[in-house]
Amino acid sequence: MNPQIENHPFEPFLPEGARVLMLGTFPPKPERWSMEFYYPNKINDMWRIMGLIFYGDKNRFWLEQEKRFDLPSLKSFLTQQRIALYDTAMRVRRLKDNASDKFLEIVETIDLDRFFALRPTIKAIVTAGEKATGVIAEKAGVEVPKTGERVDCEYHGHPFALYRMPSSSRAYPLALEKKGEAYGAMFRALGYEV
Repeated sequence: MNPQIENHPFEPFLPEGARVLMLGTFPPKPERWSMEFYYPNKINDMWRIMGLIFYGDKNRFWLEQEKRFDLPSLKSFLTQQRIALYDTAMRVRRLKDNASDKFLEIVETIDLDRFFALRPTIKAIVTAGEKATGVIAEKAGVEVPKTGERVDCEYHGHPFALYRMPSSSRAYPLALEKKGEAYGAMFRALGYEV
C-alpha cells in the first residue's frame, strides 16, 4: 500500500524585510500539535532555544497552564526579528506513522525562487537537520555543511549563507543549552543581538 501524499498544512510565515529563512523538513501529524504553526510539537525545543538565546528564558514562549506555546508572542517575536519560517518539503509521504525525517519521502520540495522573489532581503537560510539541509544544498549545488557550520551559496542569482543547525527534536542527542549555544553563535554571526 502506497502511503497518502500530505500537503504542507501551513502558509509560509514571511515578515516584511525577513533576513533569515528557517527551514525544517515537514510538520508532524496534527495530533502532535500544540498550535497551528511551525515546530508545533510541545516537546520540540525550537521555541525553547529561541527563548533561551533571545531572552535568557527557555520557557519564554511556553504557556504552562495551557500546555502550549504562545502563538501571538511567537509571531510578534519573529516579525520583530525578521525571521521567516517554512519547510523544505511542500508534499510528503510518511513511510511510518511518525515525524522522523528518516521515514519521510519528499514528493515536492520548496520553491526557493518564490521565497527569494517575495523576500529578496533574505540573506541566510537556516536548516535544522540533515534532510532539510540536503534539500537546500542540492538546489544550490553545494556540499552539505557540517552541523553548526555554514557555506556560502547562490541560487538563480540570489546569494545567501546556508547554515546547518542541530535539530530541535528531542530525538537529537544534544542538550538544550548546547543547541542554544550553536543557534546563538549563528544569530550573532548574522548580526543579531543575542
